[in-house]
Amino acid sequence: MLLPSLLAVIVLAAVHLVVPRMRFLTDPPRSRWLSFAGGVSVAYVFVWLLPELARRQAVIGTATPPALSFLENHIYIIALLGLLGFYGLEHMVRTSPGAPRGDTPEAAALSRIFWAHILAFGVYNVLIAYLILHREPPGLASLLLFAIAIGLHLIVIDLDLLEHHRQEYLKPGRFILAGALLLGWLLGSVTEVSAVIIAILLSFLAGSIILIALKEELPEERQSRIGPFFVGAVGYTLLLLTL
Repeated sequence: MLLPSLLAVIVLAAVHLVVPRMRFLTDPPRSRWLSFAGGVSVAYVFVWLLPELARRQAVIGTATPPALSFLENHIYIIALLGLLGFYGLEHMVRTSPGAPRGDTPEAAALSRIFWAHILAFGVYNVLIAYLILHREPPGLASLLLFAIAIGLHLIVIDLDLLEHHRQEYLKPGRFILAGALLLGWLLGSVTEVSAVIIAILLSFLAGSIILIALKEELPEERQSRIGPFFVGAVGYTLLLLTL
């Protein structure tokens, strides 16, 4: 599966490079395609990832030290940590100053926030690409479903980064994130971690996707499109159930 997974990662990396040129996604009002992408992401988490996490709960439970045996739902706690971690990052970004330039303290603070954002999503991309090689179940169908859901998810992330860090994201931000995907695939091709670590990574990814997808859809100022969101969620759910 090395070659198909590499092709999938290259396509996902290309998403970061081409999204700024996709004007129909950025022109107001909010594109219905973004709401559709959010619906697909949420459907993938609830219909595919969460049942997979439930199956892996037994793996996590047997590997937990006796002192922490009271944590019965370990896998979901890790997913919650993923959600809370990215919520904290988004709160920091949204409460930061506007977009000052020059050598002012505000500009320096904004630069630090940008790099924190890029570092967090860089690690996120490494995780995604690593799991492309080590996901369950294996096979081309599973790979395609994962790539479609994550590709649409990355479009939502790209547009959010463009909104908050436009110039910095166009250069060098998007290139760093594209490179992080290739790095994650390279790490996945030369290393293999235990089933427990894979379960932890999957659960963290699930919590992060839920937060990122819903934060783009729920706020009123986002002008979200409920119809495309439902179409994406229901349509992708039906696709998952047929496979």
